[in-house]
Amino acid sequence: MSKRLVIIPTYNEIENIERIIRNVFSQKHLFHLLVVDDNSPDGTAEKVTELQETYKEKLHLEVRKNKSGLGTAYIHGFKWALNRDYTYIFEMDADFSHNPNDLIRLYNACKKNGADVSIGSRYITGVNVINWPMNRVLMSWLASKYVRAITQMDIQDTTAGFVCYHRKVLEKIDLNSIQFIGYAFQIEMKFKAYLLGFKITEVPVIFTDRTRGKSKLSSNIIAEAVFGVIKMKLKSLIGKEVKE
Repeated sequence: MSKRLVIIPTYNEIENIERIIRNVFSQKHLFHLLVVDDNSPDGTAEKVTELQETYKEKLHLEVRKNKSGLGTAYIHGFKWALNRDYTYIFEMDADFSHNPNDLIRLYNACKKNGADVSIGSRYITGVNVINWPMNRVLMSWLASKYVRAITQMDIQDTTAGFVCYHRKVLEKIDLNSIQFIGYAFQIEMKFKAYLLGFKITEVPVIFTDRTRGKSKLSSNIIAEAVFGVIKMKLKSLIGKEVKE
């Protein structure tokens, strides 16, 4: 059995799902794959079920009843993974904005270089983003700067969604206490790992915006991140004062 599991949350990704699955399984290392689908009306889950005949015991599917948000999909996947014998657990998008060829680099950062969390970073070596309009690049870059200023984390790409966690990190974090479901979920997970003292490293990657399907980013998700970071930091300070 592979010790490596890639979790891909989906909602209406029929245009991408088969290609991303076949690409993950074409890597030189064996990765298992868990698709967490929020009952997509476009047949995404049905396509995964069809492909399970080809990738028996390697491709897994969890279908949830409602569209409940990115964060809860990953939490569902993390808990699923922790109930099994996976050591390295990855977050990755279905739309090829994260290149499956970089999975091995994230894995090696943990396995060979001793990181507990490795982040596929768009900003560790400049701005490595393709096909985004300038206003969105600027918004994302400024968001990471804002998060760094508030949280004091030494992470350039705090909102990155391409991540490898060693299972001990997910075992230590109280997954039931994660509050955010959208953009801020990625920040909160990194902040929890940072507060627990885990070694976090960034691996430079090139982020390419989707060419098929529709983005799920909304103004509500952005607002959650902006105001949620302050709330998250204040809670950590209050908790620290209580302990002291």
